[in-house]
Amino acid sequence: MNYECLICQVKALQKRMDKYEIAEEKRNSIVSKAISSLAGIDLDKSFSPEITSNILNELEKESEIKDPYAAEKAESNQALLSRYNEFKTKVEESDDKFDTALRYAIAGNIIDFGPTHRFDVDETIERVFQTELAIDDSKALKAEIKKAKTILYLGDNCGEIVMDKLFLETINHPNVIFAVRDQPVLNDATLKEAREVGLHKVATLITNGDNTPSTILHRVSKEFLEIYRSADLIISKGMGNFEGLMDESDPRLFYLLMIKCPVIGQKVGAEKGDFVVKRSKS
Repeated sequence: MNYECLICQVKALQKRMDKYEIAEEKRNSIVSKAISSLAGIDLDKSFSPEITSNILNELEKESEIKDPYAAEKAESNQALLSRYNEFKTKVEESDDKFDTALRYAIAGNIIDFGPTHRFDVDETIERVFQTELAIDDSKALKAEIKKAKTILYLGDNCGEIVMDKLFLETINHPNVIFAVRDQPVLNDATLKEAREVGLHKVATLITNGDNTPSTILHRVSKEFLEIYRSADLIISKGMGNFEGLMDESDPRLFYLLMIKCPVIGQKVGAEKGDFVVKRSKS
């Protein structure tokens, strides 16, 4: 983590308390407790998504709302599903179906209800086809997909998973396992939303056994970890998953994401707004 991550967490508290409809009389003590907790964090040994999960768990204890982003998740999925045939036609008519579907999948990563993020799906889709990938290991990814007997695909946000489905239909691999969060957290996909967009038709659906908006290997279930360790290829979507896995030295691992904050940009080696397909190095 970086000190800017702590500032971001504090900025997010107001919005997150609003989403959980926390009573006004409880907010002073909640904010005080959260800031005290943040002040004691060892930045070198902490994961920002893990801190997010801890704060959200505390908010949930004070609220009757268990899925505060349910409306945004449903809206995102339906908005992208309503245009699915449009996107699929463009893939089928393109000269390079793999590249087109891959770019749609990366563009879908813009759909994020994080603390400071604003997004425009159409603008992002237009830009992803007009710019070069800032880091482009897509040829290596394509080659590894052809060789892999088993692919583990780490899902991220709702809406975005519609684009993931399009990419998976395009590569048409016979053995893809698609992992989602075990419980609702932010606008991340769970089994419920994955089934709603039809991902079960192109992949085997599992959860990672955790409700962190990331994939943090010391928190996931034993069952998920066994699948993770045995997969021939791992495709990690989005910043949250990258934050949990960025210190892994594993050539099986490919990160697909749009850079949405400068801190992550520094870690990846790209700028805010860039599109990235990056392979983890051994």
